[in-house]
Amino acid sequence: MKGFNVLVSLVAASTLVSAARTFTVKNSCSYTVWPAIFTDPAAGSATPNQPTGWVAPAGSSVSFQVPDNWTSGRIWARTGCNFSSTSGSCATGNCNGGLLCTGAPAPPVSVAEFALSVGGRTDFPDVSLIEGFNVPITISNTAGCNVPACKVDLNPTCPSMLKVVDSTGKTVGCNSACSANLDGNPANSPNCCTGNFGLPSTCPSSGVAFYSFFKNACPNAYAYTYDESGATPILTCSSSLHADYTVTFCG
Repeated sequence: MKGFNVLVSLVAASTLVSAARTFTVKNSCSYTVWPAIFTDPAAGSATPNQPTGWVAPAGSSVSFQVPDNWTSGRIWARTGCNFSSTSGSCATGNCNGGLLCTGAPAPPVSVAEFALSVGGRTDFPDVSLIEGFNVPITISNTAGCNVPACKVDLNPTCPSMLKVVDSTGKTVGCNSACSANLDGNPANSPNCCTGNFGLPSTCPSSGVAFYSFFKNACPNAYAYTYDESGATPILTCSSSLHADYTVTFCG
């Protein structure tokens, strides 16, 4: 999420456009997922008119309204959840608050991120693998804009040192080099672009372990913090097109 926050922080304010957008969340997986929504409270008070967590059986779809000035918003799928207790937990994508998320997801997780009408001009939708991968995810739109996505299931081919397995030994998630803490120092890490590696010039993709594993499989997703500074452009959509968005898991 750091790369997304870098992008949002470049713009001091957004101009509010009148009407809301319609967002649809589809579960095209063959199994149940528990979608979640989180809005960074530091980014403003605009939030979708949808609960921050719900159960989505295979093949289900939910639509809701999102304000035009929703920024620093995230949507993701949780897997392997059990909410029989007061809070419950999930195998991947876990968050505080139980079924109704009150915080950001725990890695590994593939995330749809949104900043709408930034500067009154541009939507920034992206798929982030900065915190790893748990399910394939695509963000389509009604305006003909480019489509951020990671459509490949990376779990079967996940490198052994990045794998997250459930109680049966099945791989359910694939950490990034940062979320796996491969270099042992997350505060000063070339994998996390922190400390001495906190700038695009000091944190090239060549210094991020397993960058190519994620990027080659999903070229239209963020594979590390400063991906927008490299050869892959940010996928944007003009806010004047007033795009509606669909987040599809396993699609």
